[in-house]
Parts: sequence; structure tokens; C-alpha cells
Amino acid sequence: MNYNWNWGIFWQAAPGGQGTYAQALLSGLMFTLAVGLLAWIMALILGSIVGTVRTTPSKWAVRIGNGYVELFRNIPLLVQMYMWYFVIPEFLPGPIGSYIKSMPNEPFVTAVICLGFFTSARVAEQVRAGINSLPRGQSMAGTAMGLTPTQTYMKVILPQAFRIIIPPMTSEFLNVIKNSSVALYIGVMELTAQARSMQEFSFQVFEAFSAATLLYVAINVIVLNLMRFIENRTRVPGLIAVGGAKIAGH
Repeated sequence: MNYNWNWGIFWQAAPGGQGTYAQALLSGLMFTLAVGLLAWIMALILGSIVGTVRTTPSKWAVRIGNGYVELFRNIPLLVQMYMWYFVIPEFLPGPIGSYIKSMPNEPFVTAVICLGFFTSARVAEQVRAGINSLPRGQSMAGTAMGLTPTQTYMKVILPQAFRIIIPPMTSEFLNVIKNSSVALYIGVMELTAQARSMQEFSFQVFEAFSAATLLYVAINVIVLNLMRFIENRTRVPGLIAVGGAKIAGH
């Protein structure tokens, strides 16, 4: 059976009043970027806090941080997405659960929250590794200068640690963009969902997913070049970042 290629399908009207199929794919791309960026901001904040807490002298804080990471890192993302969307609202107090379930953008909000927590566990591991890769003399120097532990982290340790972990954090950022495709299972019409819808209505499966693939590749190339630029501008002389580890004195 021969496949009938039709690259002109992108300019044909898509069902549902979304304009053409090309416009529908671009709309999906915008949802992908919105979910990915918002989830990344959430993951970066939470992951930085949890990762830092895991390097403190407090045993209870470390245990809580370790439990957080193990919980969100070891449960498959799809299972977490279903849990956040279908299960958790049922356990909330009646009015709150009803309000969440009645929100018109509930799938979008749920996808951002789920991806944010899931990715924050991975960010926390990178932050912890970055902090632990620094010589102990860095924190001692902060103490000798009269800085409090919080000031030492904020002004001495974290600025260096974040510079070191830029390469692995780039991978995590790209993972957020790619993992956003899981949101299609709770009704978010992101890029993969739009490509899937296009192939179901037009039966032009290769055209639909070829376009989605090219858009994902374009996002990855832009992010990689942007993060490489940031890495080069923020690199600390004497420190070479290699996969989240530090080589000093080179």
C-alpha cells in the first residue's frame, strides 16, 4: 500500500475552528513552551531549596529533602500526571476540590504543577551535587569573614555551584520541554497532542509528526545555544564544568 504524501495539508482548515493545521501546530507549540517554562521556573525554585537543604548539617532537613527527591523521582511521570489530575482534587476539602475541577484551564495548571514537582526532584539532585563538588574551604572562608550560614550559601556557595551545574541543568530544561508531551493525556493541546489530532483527522501521519519533530528540534537547538552562551559568560576562572562536576586548577 502506497502512502499519499500531501505537504499542502498544513494550509488546509483544521476542525474545531483553529484555522489551518499549521496554525494548530503553532498553537500547540505555544502551549508546550508555556507549560515547559512555567514548570521550569517552579522546578528551579523548589529544586534549589531542596537541593540546598540536603547539604545542611540538619539531619532532619536532609532526611526530608531526600524523601522529597525519592518520592517525585521514582514515580513515573504519567502516573503522577494522573494522580494530580484525577486523584488529588478528590482528597482536598469539598469547596477547594470542586473549584479546582471546575477551572476551565485545570489541565494546563495541573500539567505545570506536576511537571514542576517532578523536575524539581532532579534539579535538587543537580544542586546538591554542585554544592558538594566545591571545596570545603569555600564555606570555611565565608565563616571566617563573619558571614552567617545563610549568607555563606547565598553569597559564596550557590553562585559557584550554579555556574558549575549549567550543563546538566540544560539537559533538565530540555527534558521539561519534552516531558510536557505527557500533558496530552489530561487534555492539554500541546504540540504532540496537536500533531496527533492532525493525523487522526487528516490521516497524514508522517507530515504531522515530521512537523512536530522539526519544531522540537528547533526548540532544542535554540535552548542549547542560549545555555552555551550563558555558560561561557558565567564560567568561573579556574573551574571547569564537566557534567555537573568540578575540575579545579586547570
